[in-house]
Amino acid sequence: MKILLKVAGWLILILFIVVSAAAAYVTIVLPNVDPAPDLKVEATPERIAHGEYLANHVVVCMDCHSQRDFSKFSGPLAPGTLGQGGERFSEEFGFPGVFYSKNITPANLADWTDGEIYRAITTGVTKDNKALFPVMPYKHYAMMDPEDVKDVIAYLRSLPPIENEVPESKPNFPFNFILNTIPENAKPIKKPSPTNKVEYGRYLAYIAGCAECHTPSDSKGNKIPGMEFAGGWEMGLGNNHFVTTANLTPHQETGLGTWTESDFINRFKMYADSGYVVPTVGPDEFQTIMPWVMYSQMKTDDLAAIFAYLQTLPPVENAVVKYR
Repeated sequence: MKILLKVAGWLILILFIVVSAAAAYVTIVLPNVDPAPDLKVEATPERIAHGEYLANHVVVCMDCHSQRDFSKFSGPLAPGTLGQGGERFSEEFGFPGVFYSKNITPANLADWTDGEIYRAITTGVTKDNKALFPVMPYKHYAMMDPEDVKDVIAYLRSLPPIENEVPESKPNFPFNFILNTIPENAKPIKKPSPTNKVEYGRYLAYIAGCAECHTPSDSKGNKIPGMEFAGGWEMGLGNNHFVTTANLTPHQETGLGTWTESDFINRFKMYADSGYVVPTVGPDEFQTIMPWVMYSQMKTDDLAAIFAYLQTLPPVENAVVKYR
């Protein structure tokens, strides 16, 4: 019996050492991505203008890095909060902890180099080597054309500085360890020519977050193979109601199989109409996280390209209940 107890004791000790070593590796060595590139972005008017378009209407950085007014439909941006950060993502919304979007105005980024901003956007690692929570879809931004990323950086530098101290994010156990394993090096591509409508649409569909939000995940947060763009990701609204992303595949009954290009474009552009007034939404009325007003300003040709790409996807039967 003494021998068995001694062996058990040694096994427990070895297990403790292994677990401690693994925890130390994950918290000290990871995230393990390349250093920030030596980069200086020339803030030309053209770069700033295109960066403004991308950050507000395509990759929609300002969606999460500003304050949204969810007393109104689709949560339009609250005036005067552009880029100030502080948006809270917590357990009641289905997140493994409490996370806050960063202040991305020059008030906070003044001591960041352009290379450090570039690395944060494309790998999810901050200037002090901390992993960002992947509600920011940096896995998709990782494939952005470097010139597009530079345009976004030029625009962020041009924002009016807003002093806003954002609380530190606090991931729950064991996600506090898992978080550090997610970032990886960027895999940038050259943006396809708009004349190649389908490939250009594919590029936009990924950097605009369509793939991220409209592909469901399993219980571990991994995207489910074969369900790309098929919808079904249920998102908490923080009031015991949930909204579920739509099926964007060309399935005839449950997706966009019967939609025309005009139908798709008009679904966005209705929110850009000069007569559109954002309605107030009651606590038990239909609400969505989809930032329709922001996406409504996307160029018509860009929306058409996204639709052209979506129509090439395998149709997936996946009926969703949009709101409950």
